[in-house]
Amino acid sequence: MKEKVAVVTGAASGIGAAIAEAFARAGALVYVADVNEAGAAAHARRIGQEGGRAIAVTTNVADQASCEALVQRVLAERAQCDVFVNNAGIGHVGTILTTPPEELQRLWSVNVQGMYTLCRAVLPAMIERKRGSIINMASALGLTAMEDRFAYTVTKHAVVGLTRSMALDFGPTGVRINCICPGRVETPFVQERLREYPDPEKFRARMVATHAQKRMAQPWEIAAAAVYLASDESAFVTGSTFVIDGGYLCGK
Repeated sequence: MKEKVAVVTGAASGIGAAIAEAFARAGALVYVADVNEAGAAAHARRIGQEGGRAIAVTTNVADQASCEALVQRVLAERAQCDVFVNNAGIGHVGTILTTPPEELQRLWSVNVQGMYTLCRAVLPAMIERKRGSIINMASALGLTAMEDRFAYTVTKHAVVGLTRSMALDFGPTGVRINCICPGRVETPFVQERLREYPDPEKFRARMVATHAQKRMAQPWEIAAAAVYLASDESAFVTGSTFVIDGGYLCGK
């Protein structure tokens, strides 16, 4: 990924942080975008201390102006954006009856609307250069369902559909659009979801048991797939849903 410019949203922690770090190690200049200003700055510093190149940018993907400003800044400073990873996402525990309209809208604004806005902003520059890789973070729940995950499942199914539709529309342009569908990953995001249950450890054991490998993934295992999709080695890969779930979907 030498000489490539990459943007990763939700990059202050978890999967996004691992992807940003992996990109930097592969030689890319990485924009670490996150609504958490201090977290993004701290991770960009860590990447720099390890010999990588990273720039922190405060970005709220639920805000259209913030999304457009991120892309405009990257293009103004670098005149190119080779890789864009839509990783920022949020969750909610509940069924359709226990998910208020405002909660569904909150998840939709971040998980889908923000992705839509960012793709619309960055696609023209990629099309003009006849190259580029967009990687959308979906979920195994974008291909199946789980109890008490109504809003999250709805939005992640939308991400898969968004990815496939864009890949089909823009295949001839040289821009590739793919999504990654992880199973459960050991991240702060998952820890927050666990705390919503009366017995977090009991539910964690249930989560682990649903995977054929009987463990959760580590963020770097998801980042490895992102590096492949961002690189020229995946030149014939577009519209794909990369499932990295430790066998979670085998039992579905």
